Amino acid sequence: MKKLFFLIVFITVAGTFSSQAQFFKKLKDKVKQATEDKAAKEGENTNENTKTGKINSISGDATNGTATIKSYQNYDFVPGDTLIFVSNLPDEQTGEIPSQFTILDGQIDIQAVDGENVIHIPKGAGATFTPRMEKQTYMPDQFTIEFDFKNENFGINHLSVDFGNRVYYAQDPAIMPGISFYSSSLTWSLGDMDYPADLQTGTDKPMIWHHFAIAINNNIGKAYIDQYRVVNVNNLTGKPKNVTIHVDGYENSFIKNITIAKGGINLYKQKTTPAKIIMKGILFDVDKASLRPQSMGSINEIYNLMKKDNSLKFEIDGHTDNTGNGAHNQILSQQRADAVKTQLVSMGIDGNRLTTKGFGDTMPIDTNDTPEGRANNRRVEFVKK
Repeated sequence: MKKLFFLIVFITVAGTFSSQAQFFKKLKDKVKQATEDKAAKEGENTNENTKTGKINSISGDATNGTATIKSYQNYDFVPGDTLIFVSNLPDEQTGEIPSQFTILDGQIDIQAVDGENVIHIPKGAGATFTPRMEKQTYMPDQFTIEFDFKNENFGINHLSVDFGNRVYYAQDPAIMPGISFYSSSLTWSLGDMDYPADLQTGTDKPMIWHHFAIAINNNIGKAYIDQYRVVNVNNLTGKPKNVTIHVDGYENSFIKNITIAKGGINLYKQKTTPAKIIMKGILFDVDKASLRPQSMGSINEIYNLMKKDNSLKFEIDGHTDNTGNGAHNQILSQQRADAVKTQLVSMGIDGNRLTTKGFGDTMPIDTNDTPEGRANNRRVEFVKK
């Protein structure tokens, strides 16, 4: 009888501690959010132009400034190989709602910032928005998401990416949990996780573009901010339905270059090398042959493959969409192929193992009538010789 009594007491106490742990975890989340929200309000930009939607850009841009090929040299994010959605902001009218998105809550508009069109989430109510798609459920089990984000008071804060459930709302266990990003940490399936010490965020780093990349393969998830992998989990549950972005309205915030892609393969783990490898993650500045730092994930994958098999030789083929003049596109595609070769040679690959060729817009693999189709046509191919 005494054994039964002690067993009942033990179970009751254990259950109490479990409930208390959950209570204090929720309390910690609320305190952290309240602290950051207070800091955001205290650091609000009171410039009248921001209140009227006229954005004064503050200098300092991690995407165009401090981010370099060298700083991304260990980057291992590789985007999916089939594009589902690509934002096309240059053709949008400033001051208007971006036509490619459905607003679920709040408001967003197009503003010109740093010389380009971006999505502006104004201070106030914030906004929840999602790509305008034919079906509400369109996400595969393996996918990637990329975008650039900044706000007035922090480089990163008050941002969530959801896959069918709103973060902090009643959760359907059948739907994959979303991610909440704060100024110094994020919350996902393992709770709170701090950023690397070298990732520069906070109130002293406002209005700096940060590149976000998320890769999910069934129960495995990775998230990157700039060149840093900030989280790696293998306990994801449920299925993704769609992609929804939520930004709180504590400050003006901005987002651009939203891309969603299906799939993604690890070439290094394959037993045999495909005859042709199409890389969508090797990116260049608009109408230029200068590599963007985020390209290093895909370039590192090719580098690792060639280091693994010294007999491999590739022809690097550059391709563009049909925007602009055909003759110009051919020259540009050749220059881009040459730039990829130069980068691989600088990393230690023998230049005799690589040749280059530019095809311009003469060999499309998709339509040029949609943003996704044009993005598919802008590619670098590695053809095995």
